[in-house]
Amino acid sequence: MTISVGTKLPDVSVQVMGGNGPEAVSLASRLAGRNVVIFGLPGAYTGTCTTAHVPSFIRTKEKLAAKGVDEVICLSVNDAFVMKAWGDSTGANAAGITMAGDVDAGFTKAIGMEFSVPAIGFFDRSKRYALYAVDGVVKVLHAEENAGQCDISGGEAMLAAI
Repeated sequence: MTISVGTKLPDVSVQVMGGNGPEAVSLASRLAGRNVVIFGLPGAYTGTCTTAHVPSFIRTKEKLAAKGVDEVICLSVNDAFVMKAWGDSTGANAAGITMAGDVDAGFTKAIGMEFSVPAIGFFDRSKRYALYAVDGVVKVLHAEENAGQCDISGGEAMLAAI
C-alpha cells in the first residue's frame, strides 16, 4: 500500500529509547485519539536529514503544538540507540521530538515509502515525507520527489498545511 490522504496508518511497532533501553511502541496506540505529525527520512546523521529536515521541525515544534499537534515523531530506518544519539546531537530530543527507529523498515514498507540505493549502503530506507494524522488517519501528506531535497516535507510546509 502507498499511503495517501484518507489512509488509516497501519499498526506497526517502532522503537524508541526508554529508561532501560529500546522499547517497542505500537504506532496505532500512539496515534489513537491524537493529532500527530510523523516525518520520515532516509537516515540519521545523513546530510539533508541533519541540516534541513530535523531542524525544520525543531523550529516549528511549538507552533505545531499551538495548532493542536500532540506529538511530532521523526522516523528513520535506524535503531533506537542511533536515533537517541542523533536526537541528542541535533537538539531534537530537547525540543520534544520523538525519535523513533523503524528497525526492520516495517512501517516504511507498510506505507509504501521504502527505497534502496545499494551503492551507498541504503537498503529499505525511508523516502523523505511528512504527514499529519488525526486518530491514525492521514489528513495531510507531503512526499518529496527527490530524497536530497527538503522543501514540501519540512516543518514550515506542514505548519502552513494544518
